[in-house]
Amino acid sequence: MNHPDTFYKIQLEKHQQDLKSFNKKLLGMSSLRLLLFLVTVAGIYFTFNMWQVALGIGIVGVIIFIVLLSKYTNVKRLRDVSKALVAINEEEIAIASGNFHHRNSGEQFLDPHHFYSLDIDLFGRGSFFQFINRTNINEGTETLAKALTSNTIEDIILKQNAIKELADKPEWRQQFSAFATLIEAETPAVKIIEWLNSHELFLPKIMKWFPRVFTLASIAVVALGIFKIIDLGFVGYWLLVGLIITGFYLKKINVLASNTDKVRDTFRQYALLLNHIENETFSSELLKNKQAYIQQEHKKASEIFSQFSKYLDALDNRNNMISAIFGNGFFLSDLKNTYNIEQWIFKYKTTVSHWFEVVSFFDAYNSLGNYAFNHPEYVFSEIVTNKTVIEAEGLGHPLLKKNKRVDSDLEIHSQEFFIVTGANMAGKSTFLRTVSLHIVMANAGLPVCAESSKYSPVKLITSMRTNDSLTDDSSYFFSELTRLKFIVDEIAKEPYFIILDEILKGTNSTDKAIGSRKFVEKLVAGNATGIIATHDLSLCEISKELPEVKNHFFDAQIVDDELFFDYKFKDGICQNMNASFLLKKMEII
Repeated sequence: MNHPDTFYKIQLEKHQQDLKSFNKKLLGMSSLRLLLFLVTVAGIYFTFNMWQVALGIGIVGVIIFIVLLSKYTNVKRLRDVSKALVAINEEEIAIASGNFHHRNSGEQFLDPHHFYSLDIDLFGRGSFFQFINRTNINEGTETLAKALTSNTIEDIILKQNAIKELADKPEWRQQFSAFATLIEAETPAVKIIEWLNSHELFLPKIMKWFPRVFTLASIAVVALGIFKIIDLGFVGYWLLVGLIITGFYLKKINVLASNTDKVRDTFRQYALLLNHIENETFSSELLKNKQAYIQQEHKKASEIFSQFSKYLDALDNRNNMISAIFGNGFFLSDLKNTYNIEQWIFKYKTTVSHWFEVVSFFDAYNSLGNYAFNHPEYVFSEIVTNKTVIEAEGLGHPLLKKNKRVDSDLEIHSQEFFIVTGANMAGKSTFLRTVSLHIVMANAGLPVCAESSKYSPVKLITSMRTNDSLTDDSSYFFSELTRLKFIVDEIAKEPYFIILDEILKGTNSTDKAIGSRKFVEKLVAGNATGIIATHDLSLCEISKELPEVKNHFFDAQIVDDELFFDYKFKDGICQNMNASFLLKKMEII
């Protein structure tokens, strides 16, 4: 397998060539259709006095034109896929260079009440979600967000195997993404499911065969009229009868047509994606199980979706005035198409949600597999069940460039609590977010930014950013206390890895020191595992009384009247602070 950068450049060049080729074919086919039209018109003109020949030329011309139009449509679809693949590879090259801040930031998933989503730059501009997200369906985007925020520790190895397999299928993944971008569906899947389940059938079962019988009768009436066996006026009356029968259900059909018009593109899109999933061979258990969801019926889910899409397109033809009048007058086309749609809804409405869920799952895992492919130097955590919670070498923040990133070694065991001190800007907060993302990524089955990682799965809970709220009439300090109370309540139920950054900032220094000490003592007494970053060196004294507490620090030094950071995670207590130096250096004091 090529390096990601090389792969994307090769794919970009390949699809650019394909795009040029398809554009040339489309131009040639358009010219050929124009030539055919002119030849057909000329042939009819010069043989007009021989109506049999002119009619033959016209029929042959129309048939050839339809064939060319069908081929043109197929080539245009392939052109559109190539165009999407060009855009996908151009985007991957841009993202690799750090240009990703224009993408969906996932701000809608920020939740101040969540276990960690507000604290660790998971969502928002420049976030991990914005960097990793490659979803093209709204439901897939939501599924990806849930994968990162579910805070669950089950089936990690299953997730890892699925992500590894998708990482090894870059061309399949890109095809999936290209198909997903071809059609812009306006109606969310959840709304479609609600509509399907709430729709009440209104056509009687007689409509299964009645439009067919009426169609045969219409053909007979028209034939009798042409051969003057009956008066041609009777054909007009027969047309009126068909319109009256259709008109009896017109109001309900109009409501149905209004709803189906909003979902046609969605079903067309999902049919393409289901077909792409069905035709792939998977080996990992999770992917095979998901694929099995869409293979439980008597025929492929993609075919069932395609059939429904055709029913919806057929009903949409009623918007053509000529088709609506003659189609309903002679063939009861609205009744036939509506009956097909209603019977499809009746048969599959409870199954559709499973098929939607499968497509959303693959759309989300497409992003996870893409991330693993883009970072071959990252490692999948080795899942262990001993006292080790995290034992990582070369642990770094996945959003920092490798040439600027300073990696750290970390080993923390169950029921150990680290107190991390350090000067301003020395790297404490970045380290806390690095550890947090390691846990989130490992729980999601993703490879982590490290040289090696042993990990005993644990849920994460943080308190790093707290905001006051005028709307909720809560002060900053009260909001912080509420967050700490939330942590205490949650860890009483089950184990968590706790990450805290400078707690009790909303009170005076003496009260803060006393309160922070008592809170850490309570966490340790509750057998908690975690890390707290603080500027309060007095908090480090707890380690003398509690062996579970370990002190670590990030250092800062002043060299040649300049502030220097090495961003190294070290054992012990920080001795060098820099606030006064920075105030003087910036001529604030």
